[in-house]
Amino acid sequence: MLRYAPYFIKLRELMNSGAIGDIISVQHLEPIGHEHMSHSYVRGNWHNSKATTPIILAKSCHDLDILKWMVNKPAQRIQAFGDLKWFRKENAPAGSTARCTDGCKVEAECPYSDLRLYYRERAWLHVMDMPDDKSKHADHIMDRLKTTNYGRCVYQMENDQPDHYICNIQFEGNITAAFSMEAFTSYEGRRTRVMGSLGDIVGDMNSFVHTDFRTDKKTEWKQNTDGHGGATGAWWRIGSRQ
Repeated sequence: MLRYAPYFIKLRELMNSGAIGDIISVQHLEPIGHEHMSHSYVRGNWHNSKATTPIILAKSCHDLDILKWMVNKPAQRIQAFGDLKWFRKENAPAGSTARCTDGCKVEAECPYSDLRLYYRERAWLHVMDMPDDKSKHADHIMDRLKTTNYGRCVYQMENDQPDHYICNIQFEGNITAAFSMEAFTSYEGRRTRVMGSLGDIVGDMNSFVHTDFRTDKKTEWKQNTDGHGGATGAWWRIGSRQ
């Protein structure tokens, strides 16, 4: 989250400047991404909340901190709930097996195939302690798929982390905030919307657009990144239009 600090600092600065009037409501989305969810919170080290920590803390504690920091008011009421809907044994496709390497009949079309993700596409391999000798990678990955949780079917794990979760907060001054953490997305990267009495802001971690209701003028702010998710912290107002 540190690499996103310039984004939220600039966003909070604009909110506090009065540019959009009184803050009325904030919506914040964390799209985990379906592959990231399966890797970290179904097969991975955080798949069981009782053995590690609830997903709202493991993945999204910073988001709740950021909401509180941006609104800068005491929270008066909180409502939160989520559930594990999809990654369950009863949703395992017919023909699936305990491991993708066991001759699963639906492996080729499964979006969570570990053979595709780790072996064929060579993604998310930082957890597999890969040997320096690249000629040994294929055998090493296959061994891990046959002996660790990363090779198990996502529908056959002992996972209990919710794959969708919402938190609604009412802050002092009748300001509301809605946070949503979602596993089933094709994309990652947080999205934020701030609604004010005189304007709104829509952002996606790299840029945001401020619309002034009084003039209908739109101003886009874009982070000047250096290849490290915006670690430079430089921002540019790159365009205004009416």
